[in-house]
Amino acid sequence: MEGTEETSDRYPLNIELPSLKSLFIEICFGEVILSTGTAVLAAKNRRSRCAIITNRHNVTGRHQETGECLSKTLGTPDNIIIHFHRSKPHIGEWLKLRLPLYRDSGEPFWIEHPILGAKADLVALNVKWGDDVLCLPYYIEKDVDRVGMLVSPAEPVSVIGFPFGISTSGKLPVWATGFLAHELSLVTEENPVFLIDCRSRQDQSGSPVIAFRTSGYRSIKDGKISSSLSAKEAWEFLGIYSGRINPESDLGRVWHADSLATLLDAAENDYETRRRATNA
Repeated sequence: MEGTEETSDRYPLNIELPSLKSLFIEICFGEVILSTGTAVLAAKNRRSRCAIITNRHNVTGRHQETGECLSKTLGTPDNIIIHFHRSKPHIGEWLKLRLPLYRDSGEPFWIEHPILGAKADLVALNVKWGDDVLCLPYYIEKDVDRVGMLVSPAEPVSVIGFPFGISTSGKLPVWATGFLAHELSLVTEENPVFLIDCRSRQDQSGSPVIAFRTSGYRSIKDGKISSSLSAKEAWEFLGIYSGRINPESDLGRVWHADSLATLLDAAENDYETRRRATNA
């Protein structure tokens, strides 16, 4: 995995680590910015390669269900700009990286979910960068960003992104907090989507959704519910936000974190296949 992976402990700013994991993106046609959104880095574990994750509709520029063009200009994106945190000298500086969305052959750079395909509003992008970029991925396997927290309907969850393209400072994200509106036990591999009730708005597409707790949380151990009390904050990475069910509702769809594991496998396979072909 390229880049430098660190925690916020070395930095003078007193900010929560999840704030560093949401990346501001500009979705462009040429030099024209069509819209903005959010991306994250994700990896299965600390040993595996990480990839950039965002919504499929962010890179296609089209409504995920209807196929209608999302931009009022009727333009569709051919590149995106990602605002990465610089690893040096300290947090508070950003490095803009422009990524093309299509190869010279016209083939998309992005990787779709290998099972759900275009039905999944999720894509991965492989990228290589140097140690001047701070890599802080969300990890899919347990015990890092997924502590096995039990989250029930009506409990608070946060969408960490950039509503209307705004940020809190520099390119640090806004935390929009709402409530889980769906039994997570009903999420399936065939339909890995759940609902939240949150006043989220446009340009938050691609944002991570987490349950953030500052004093304690519930989990299931050996088939029993237990409570953990700690002075240290904990969070559970739940998934990727992909927008409201319709403009009249505050209900929004979230693609469950489990669905990212297969996508990340596909991204890593794609990267290795192309690397071997280049070196052959």
